[in-house]
Amino acid sequence: MALRLPPFQPLPPPSGSAGDLLEVPLQALQPTQLCVGMAEIRSRQLDFANDDPKQRRRYLKRKPTPLVRSAAGELWMVDRHHRLRALLELDPNAMAFGYVVLELAVAERHAVLEQLHQRGWLYLYDGRGLGPLHPMALPTSLSGTHDDPYRSLVWKLKREGLVEAAPLIPFHEFRWGAWLRSRNLPHFSSDRLEPALPAARALVRSQAASHLAGWIPS
Repeated sequence: MALRLPPFQPLPPPSGSAGDLLEVPLQALQPTQLCVGMAEIRSRQLDFANDDPKQRRRYLKRKPTPLVRSAAGELWMVDRHHRLRALLELDPNAMAFGYVVLELAVAERHAVLEQLHQRGWLYLYDGRGLGPLHPMALPTSLSGTHDDPYRSLVWKLKREGLVEAAPLIPFHEFRWGAWLRSRNLPHFSSDRLEPALPAARALVRSQAASHLAGWIPS
């Protein structure tokens, strides 16, 4: 299975200047993907739960969210969906730090989404890998994103050091997930990844996966 994603523009990294960061409420951020991997979100919630407010604030400043701002001042996040949804579930009033990577001259939602789509900054596949759906199918809040167990599986493989991160490639983990979805894996879920892990570990280390960014030769 190959994702029919448009060519993408790499996500610009933060400038490194803390003065360029915006502090924004999580409730105000709109997602640019339909799905998340709930296994990663539950793991991040455990991390957040062990932090006091000052530690959490320092961490979020070190991991600012790339944002697109419309002419109406609305904000779309083009990364960090997992850590921020995890935090939103713990604290609906939480704030995050972000940096603006693109200012748009359009205000209407459909026009904003079209411009993001042209840059390859939307992920329009559902939790079963079906799509692409219409950009207007995207939820308007992080809490509306769906679970994709294959995204959870790739998160676990990355944690085990079997897939390298590629932070400037939009939806890098979903690309790996789509490839794994095309293989024959035992039934699994985000709550129970273990049945698929032995086969998935072998697949991501195989030569058949060498065309994917982040492949690590065995």
